[in-house]
Amino acid sequence: MKAARFLLCAFACLLVGCESTSKLGSTGTNPVRSYNATASVGDFLTISIDSSALTITYKNYTNGETGTVPYTVNADGTYTITDPNGNLLSAYEVPGTALVVEAANAGPNKDTKALITAIETAPASISMFAGRNFNYVQFRTSTGGLEIGTVTVDASGNITHGGYWPFGILSPGSSFNSGSFPASSVTEDASGDFFTINESGGAADYVFGTQSGFFAVDTGSGTILSEPKAATKNFASATAGTYKALFYKKTNAQMGQNNVESGTASEDNGTVTVGSNGAVTVADSQGNTIATGTLAAIADTPYIYDGTSNTLSDPLYGMFTFRTSTANSQQDVFVTFQGNAVIFASFQTGLPLAQNGVYSYFYGVGLK
Repeated sequence: MKAARFLLCAFACLLVGCESTSKLGSTGTNPVRSYNATASVGDFLTISIDSSALTITYKNYTNGETGTVPYTVNADGTYTITDPNGNLLSAYEVPGTALVVEAANAGPNKDTKALITAIETAPASISMFAGRNFNYVQFRTSTGGLEIGTVTVDASGNITHGGYWPFGILSPGSSFNSGSFPASSVTEDASGDFFTINESGGAADYVFGTQSGFFAVDTGSGTILSEPKAATKNFASATAGTYKALFYKKTNAQMGQNNVESGTASEDNGTVTVGSNGAVTVADSQGNTIATGTLAAIADTPYIYDGTSNTLSDPLYGMFTFRTSTANSQQDVFVTFQGNAVIFASFQTGLPLAQNGVYSYFYGVGLK
């Protein structure tokens, strides 16, 4: 649970812009606390904790799993959960701010291990985001693992989006995508705490967020983290420093039939070091460098944005990248900052491209 605890702190600071982790324990003492949550396999949940009765009540809107289960508090502050369904196993909470839960029966078939990340329930409606532009990073556990892009919500609540999919370089012509959702596809939940975007195929994406404009989207293919765009494309030297990081990694991946992705998945922790000139080094728990380069604005990266209709429609101010190549491989790294947190992702494949369709990726969150 040490890794889960760190991820929680990083995620909470990402949402509220903490200046230090010491602020995280200073929330109220309400004995009943409510959260909206997203799992890495695409499950949306609501969770409430009653610290007087020592019970956790959850509802998985994606697969129908529900329960009210007892928990005990361990000496290190983690929770051990006794779930008769064998679903929720353990958790760590910063009361009233964020929650991380280890689940065993996530996913549509109720049989997949996943980490559930939750934020305090707060009012969320399409009007909160209307008339604003956002960058996004999508984390998933298949089909290349990651995507970056732009989202615009107009004054009427109509949504347009455009993305860059690094995996697309293995299939020429498919690196960029775009789409839209009319305001009529949005359904506000009666609770006022989240809303759904109803896709044409019948799927529903769950959206919840904060008053500052940061929001999360739970989709069938993973989690989207979105933040308001920066005012300029320039790297801010104030973000320099060393970030403690936790990341998901998959190596030797390859796409098969029905979009089933093979490969070896794991989690690790490490550091992201950012220099005042934008130089970045990502290292794993053993101190091995797994990515290094100097950040360039997406706005100055022609293969992602060149101002024409052949690339992204937006320069993604506040998002950065670098590409490193050897004789046999190519790696693209994407980085964005929010408060004292960094969100990062990497996609790497062999050269020449599409020679065997094997690739690797990692992504995660770091806290300064």
